[in-house]
Amino acid sequence: MRIGVLTSGGDAPGMNACIRAVVRAALASGDQVFGIYDGYRGLVEGKLVEFTRKDVSEILNYGGTILGTARLPEFQYEAVRKLAVDQLKKYDIDALVCIGGDGTYTGALRLHEMGIKTIGVPGTIDNDIASSDYTIGFSTALNTACEAIDKLRDTSSSHQRCSIIEVMGRHCGDLALYSGICCGAEYIITNETGLDKEKLLKSLKENRLNGRRHAIVVISENITDVYQLAKEVESYSGYECRATILGYIQRGGNPTPEDRLLAARLGKYAVDLLHEGTSGVAVGVVDNKLKATPIEEALTMVSEPNVELNKLVQKIS
Repeated sequence: MRIGVLTSGGDAPGMNACIRAVVRAALASGDQVFGIYDGYRGLVEGKLVEFTRKDVSEILNYGGTILGTARLPEFQYEAVRKLAVDQLKKYDIDALVCIGGDGTYTGALRLHEMGIKTIGVPGTIDNDIASSDYTIGFSTALNTACEAIDKLRDTSSSHQRCSIIEVMGRHCGDLALYSGICCGAEYIITNETGLDKEKLLKSLKENRLNGRRHAIVVISENITDVYQLAKEVESYSGYECRATILGYIQRGGNPTPEDRLLAARLGKYAVDLLHEGTSGVAVGVVDNKLKATPIEEALTMVSEPNVELNKLVQKIS
């Protein structure tokens, strides 16, 4: 076979490990592999280069993506996708492995509907692909968030402050939930829990009156203006309060061993499925077992709140 591989949407640590796995698994099966630069935009523009084993050497431990990534809203139009299909035909490419999030999956599904064999691989730090328990990049982003929160706790304790720390996740609260538990946050606020501002303010004021020197609040992005919330907390609770948005630092860094292993498993699995004639599916891990889900179904699945972890928060925070 002649297989193309691309990364699209936001970058995530472990994408390079997945690219490496796809290339090496395909070459081991006698295939030819083409790296497609800058996502679907690069595909439309014909930025395709044949890869050898050497091209993916020594990238396993690098964050980001050697293929680059770009967003292409115009890919929703059939005429633009037709340009991508024409490029694939020009290079006689039989199939495409698309690494990214739900936007990447949507593009892969549309190409599948146009007769191109596609496999989607979950690469996003947000862990918001419900067809897989974990996505490539989540483990590394969690480690980065935990390191930052631990450091902020040191200075919060020294100055008797409340620190409000916003983490990424888009509309999924996993980064806030996991990092908040791992760092012993007093309060964790996600889209799933919602923000009860009155309750939060009263609890922080009570903590301050009871002599607690500091407090850590971890909150998912897209819920509220954390700088304004910090002002309200400081005015009401008696704590000096600072807000910190961790931002894009969570996307960078060397991937953790967990992300490297997940990427290797999913990359090889994608190639195996293509050899079986499978198309239009998203690969993932469910209960630590590899699983393929139709992309159309994966895009409609909604992650259920982690009841066990939310109960744990209520008990130990």
